[in-house]
Amino acid sequence: MVFTDIQMPGSMDGLKLARAVRGRWPPIKIIQTSGHVHVRETDLPEGGRFLPKPYSPGQVTGVLRELISSGEI
Repeated sequence: MVFTDIQMPGSMDGLKLARAVRGRWPPIKIIQTSGHVHVRETDLPEGGRFLPKPYSPGQVTGVLRELISSGEI
């Protein structure tokens, strides 16, 4: 699983990172977050999740439980 912010220093942002991970390791689950960028579901790689900031530990746990209960991880 990869949990990344969309805004990162350098030439690769979180969306590019997600596409690179998905292209190389398709089974890896991806959760992305941002407090500044509004992301549409179509911006994410297939099966990717977006968690807007600020988020609580319970929200992160909820997404993880959802992925586990669906058999995705």
